[in-house]
Amino acid sequence: MIDGNQIKKDFPIYRHQPNLVYLDTTATSLKPQQVIDKENEYYTKYSANIFRGIYKISEKATEEYERVREKIAHFIGAKSAGEIVFVRNATEAINLVAAGVGKTLKTGDEIVTTIMEHHSNFVPWQQRALKKHIAYHVSRITSEGKLDEKDLLGKINNKTRMVAFTHVSNVLGTINPVKTLIKKIKAKNPHCLILVDGAQAAAHFKIDVRDLGCDFYVFSSHKMLGPTGVGVLWGRYELLDNMNPYQYGGEMISAVYVDRTEFKDPPHKFEAGTPHIAGVIGLGAAIDYLRVLGMDKVRQHEIEMTSYALKLLRSLKGLKIYGPQNPENRGGVIAFTIERIHAHDIAQILDSNNICIRAGHHCAMPLHLSLDVASTARASFYVYTTKEDIDALVKGLKRVQEIFA
Repeated sequence: MIDGNQIKKDFPIYRHQPNLVYLDTTATSLKPQQVIDKENEYYTKYSANIFRGIYKISEKATEEYERVREKIAHFIGAKSAGEIVFVRNATEAINLVAAGVGKTLKTGDEIVTTIMEHHSNFVPWQQRALKKHIAYHVSRITSEGKLDEKDLLGKINNKTRMVAFTHVSNVLGTINPVKTLIKKIKAKNPHCLILVDGAQAAAHFKIDVRDLGCDFYVFSSHKMLGPTGVGVLWGRYELLDNMNPYQYGGEMISAVYVDRTEFKDPPHKFEAGTPHIAGVIGLGAAIDYLRVLGMDKVRQHEIEMTSYALKLLRSLKGLKIYGPQNPENRGGVIAFTIERIHAHDIAQILDSNNICIRAGHHCAMPLHLSLDVASTARASFYVYTTKEDIDALVKGLKRVQEIFA
């Protein structure tokens, strides 16, 4: 089992802020010393550009950078490192796919997504559909906060070109049955492409993209203990090979002539310009850290913390929890409202006690509109979360209620 108090010792922010109760990992995770040290190692020991130098520190930087691509391929069960594209974040990964696939869309084609999506997996497809004047379908959720499977499958037909949905909702915490859904979607239309937003999943339990059966999978470094400014797109190699580059510049070039340009093979043809080298190397250290912990143990700790939080939060009068009520069916995130108290007021009062939660629509405005609520408060948990943190949250919420009584 994971001991959150022991884990905290690896995170220097707790040394600088010993009273911190950090419950906003869904927005971004804290960073362990091992990640900070690895990123600093690049800047202090071999700070050179990658690929371009034939001198030792450039070759060292290139080796470290490309080694992370191999680590990620193994971490998510990819066929090869050639299927791993480095981007700025999951948002850019989705936009890259939307741009690449979008160029082939034509009148009569259809795109399907769901109402529970983060804006990053909603707006790019919405805008692509508007630009191409094609149908854009949005699947509903059930009263329990799960995807309405019947509604989703009912929107799939032989005109469907892309289906995009999240692995774990950043608001409801819902863990979607991705593998089962993909099998059913592909049975109705084996030619449609499926993108899964794994931003809230890759850090929390074991992922095997080939076992899932999707065509694209995306996630962000900063939500899995790594640096900000780095994201990952996994795509089946044959799909990446047939897609045009997302942007143009240095390093993704094989040859340039006055009248034409030849691009490198995937994944490098999608990585124009100098990347966030230190950030990618830091992400490699984050993956090493998670591997040592063990993803099964990470998930079990999250279930334990979520179960404990659900039990205590349900005891508070006037508090409503959104999403599945069984901790086995949800990630470590709980969105809630309290009668007659705005979510921003909740967050602000908690902050006065060094308790960090999120308030607002969490970049999921269509979902909040469907729930008929303007905003929610959201607490989220990770490997450094302890029962004492959750006790502090509940104590803080009781104080909120007393203030507004």
